[in-house]
Amino acid sequence: MRAFLKTNLPIFNPKRDLSITRFRLLLATLFVVALTAVVIARLINLQVLNYDRYKTLSVENRVGLVPVSPVRGQILDRNGQILADNYPAYELEVVPDKVDSMERTINDLGELITLNEKELEAFVKAVRSRPGFESQILKQSLSPEEASIIAVNQHRFPGIALRANLRRTYPFSDLAAHVVGYVGRISEEDLKNINRSAYKGTRYIGKVGIEANYEDELLGVAGYETVEFNAHGRIIRSLDYQSPIAGWNVNLTLDIDLQRIARDALGDQRGSVVVLQPDSGDVLALVSSPDYDPNLFSKGLSIKSYDALRKSPDKPLMNRAIHGHYAPGSTIKPILGISLLEDRFDFDEQFVCKGEFYLPGRDRPYRCWKRDGHGEINLVEAIAQSCDVYFYKLSLALGIDKMALWFRHFGLGKETKVDLNGEAIGLVPDPEWKRSAYDEAWFPGETVISGIGQGYLLATPLQLAVATAAIANNGKIIRPRLLSYLKNAETGDVLMGPEVEVISRIPANSSMLSIISEGMIDVVHGSMGTARAMGSGLPYRIAGKTGTSQLISMAEDDETDQVNIPDNLVDHALFVAFAPADNPRIVVAIVVENGGSGSRAAAPIARKIFDYYLIDRLLRASTNWKEFGFG
Repeated sequence: MRAFLKTNLPIFNPKRDLSITRFRLLLATLFVVALTAVVIARLINLQVLNYDRYKTLSVENRVGLVPVSPVRGQILDRNGQILADNYPAYELEVVPDKVDSMERTINDLGELITLNEKELEAFVKAVRSRPGFESQILKQSLSPEEASIIAVNQHRFPGIALRANLRRTYPFSDLAAHVVGYVGRISEEDLKNINRSAYKGTRYIGKVGIEANYEDELLGVAGYETVEFNAHGRIIRSLDYQSPIAGWNVNLTLDIDLQRIARDALGDQRGSVVVLQPDSGDVLALVSSPDYDPNLFSKGLSIKSYDALRKSPDKPLMNRAIHGHYAPGSTIKPILGISLLEDRFDFDEQFVCKGEFYLPGRDRPYRCWKRDGHGEINLVEAIAQSCDVYFYKLSLALGIDKMALWFRHFGLGKETKVDLNGEAIGLVPDPEWKRSAYDEAWFPGETVISGIGQGYLLATPLQLAVATAAIANNGKIIRPRLLSYLKNAETGDVLMGPEVEVISRIPANSSMLSIISEGMIDVVHGSMGTARAMGSGLPYRIAGKTGTSQLISMAEDDETDQVNIPDNLVDHALFVAFAPADNPRIVVAIVVENGGSGSRAAAPIARKIFDYYLIDRLLRASTNWKEFGFG
């Protein structure tokens, strides 16, 4: 028993036990202090050192900035008629990151409203290519009934929002489509060229025409609304609001009533009509036919419908006034006449036209439009009667280099600098150009046909209008313009458009220009003028020039009746003119594709335009008839 007690019972040691207890308390205290220090350090990091960052992160969990679209500026004509406006429309938007099951959500929405295949394809493509936190349009232009259904059921669909946006509308539809242009959805290509922050809140951008050329002015500046979201992504309340700044209204020089007169006069024929004020360069009308309805693009045009427009043989999307390339035909004879006079040519000298012309040593005839010839004829008579043989001879005497120089003096072969994007420059050929383009020499026969506006020479209707205005302006080439002024609809501030800009001056004196004008007056009012039919009963005088742009060459012995030529190969008809001849107020340039004769197809269109502008509009509003060139 004693032995057991000795070997198994611990010996009580109070001192040792107290030491152990103290050590354990110290460890516990140190552990608690260490944990407290960690907590304090973390609090200092959160609340002091990184307070701003974590506050922002916390707020962003429930607060966000929603861009507010600015109101796009209107486009108006010179008399205040609205050519482009805005109307309210509802869109259904989805934020993909806030949707649990996209497939189920779309199926459920499809039971409430109609979702067409095109919109679904566009939505899926956008979701795959854009960040998930960006809202994407699922359906555009909801009807009021559809908008009401979505509003009532919106609580069932987290991440779904009904937005009221302004959409573009064009009250005059296709009447001024090629001038005004249209807006369309911002494409991937557009995103490469724009400042994305400027387009927060809007998905549309000007594509062509004035809508594109004055995009920066029309767009405005987006506003922002600070809103609070719930867990489902729905807006609970608005915390702050910064108003957007509306775009500027763009007021044009265009007269939409005159535009209608010109378009109606052209009718269903393919072609173009340009009407200018010669002294200011104001574009009063710019017609390209056929045209299209720009409202189709702002509402959303299907790929199939767009391809039909783009591939149409009539090319309705092409603005023929600034993109169309046409051989100017005899409309350039007044220009050659001026170059002849500046070359010290005697305008009274008589040439004999026997209906055909031969190059020295050649037996191929270059025929005049009048097969039996014009007989003896001088410069003024040659312009009035459009004698080809006369200008064959004089073009050969001038030479192609001098002719090309004078064509460029009148603005051919270069931009007119009108405020529309993508203007074509046409073509003024010369030997250097031909060597570069074809690696071939220039031939005398090419000089001869250039003298009557055929061959390689190409011009746009707007270039022909500017060149004609130069004769009316006593030799001044004035830049055509469409912008009259910008107006801020909110403040009333006005920014005037560009001042009248004289680009260059024709190196010809006024007496020589008067001689050419005399020939152009006789085109309409002379007994042998090619457009004398349109001059009947006019209370004012017109200076004009007819032209024909050949599309095929006929052999010298080919007597094929024009009736047998396919419609698409019939000559283009042209007419350029200004009136009143003694005090020019208006210039026109007309091209009727496959119209045949300028005197029959194009000149009557000009007569309707002149009658409206000088009689229906100006004469009735003025008691001073002589002010407008009436006797």
